[in-house]
This record gives sequence, structure tokens and C-alpha cells, in this order.
Amino acid sequence: MKRRMIAAALASGLFVLLAGCGLQSSGVEDGPSAPTGIAPGTTLYFLDADGSLTAQQRETGRLGTVSEAVSLLLTGPGDSGVRTGIDPTSVTRTEVTVSGERLVVRVPISSAELTADGIDQIACTALASLIQAGGPDEAMASIEFTDRSEGPRACPVFD
Repeated sequence: MKRRMIAAALASGLFVLLAGCGLQSSGVEDGPSAPTGIAPGTTLYFLDADGSLTAQQRETGRLGTVSEAVSLLLTGPGDSGVRTGIDPTSVTRTEVTVSGERLVVRVPISSAELTADGIDQIACTALASLIQAGGPDEAMASIEFTDRSEGPRACPVFD
């Protein structure tokens, strides 16, 4: 009798272990990239002496938003030893919309106020800020000027 009780208890335990709670196993699910951590500042893209896009860290004490990064870019390079393909402007307020892998940046300048390199500066600065904040690496940026739109485009430095 004792053996039957032990065998029944073991069989019941084995059944419970094999049956589980009725939950089905699932595969690994992908999610967005994790933020890269505490940032000492914002990454802006300017042009070096050869005219190539180059990243420059601006010490702001925090990463900030995509809109703040582009606004900071529009203030110009200052005395940092780099140059810009964007004409000086006193209005630097920008608006940014993110939808999945698409980023739309509205800037307060016309397309005549910057070069093709200037367009890349805006795209790279916006995309770098988005990616540093945990956004998708595959994101593309569209830029809406006061007179027309450009994009979507990737940052040529990221290729």
C-alpha cells in the first residue's frame, strides 16, 4: 500500500512537471534598442577642413531631445574649428515627429539657406540623437524646409 502511494505521488508530481501551467513556450522577441546610458552631451554633425561630415560632442550635461539637438546644430559651430553648410539663422526652433523608423524634422529655414552637406548635417544630427536615445538603427530622416521637403534619407556617415 505504501509503495502504491509513493508511486502515485511520484506519478502526480511528474505529471505536474510535464504539464506545467498550461503556458506555451515562446520564442525570443525583439524590442527596441536600449538607451546607450547617460550622455555627457549631444552629438552634432559639422564639416571638417576637408568638407567631410564629422561628429562633435557638445557638452550639455545630458542627451536631450532630437529637436534640441537640431536646434543646437542651427546655432552654428562657434569657435570649435569646424564649419557648417547651413546659413546662420536667428530662429532655431525645430519640430520633430517620430513614427516607427521614420523621423520628420521641420526646420525654420528654406532649402536655399543650406548646401547638400548642410542637409546631411541635419539628417545625421537628428538620427544620431534618436539612436542614442534608443531609437531604431534603421531610422530614416525627412527634412521639411519652409519651401519644400527632402528625404527620407539615411546619414551617409552611418553606412
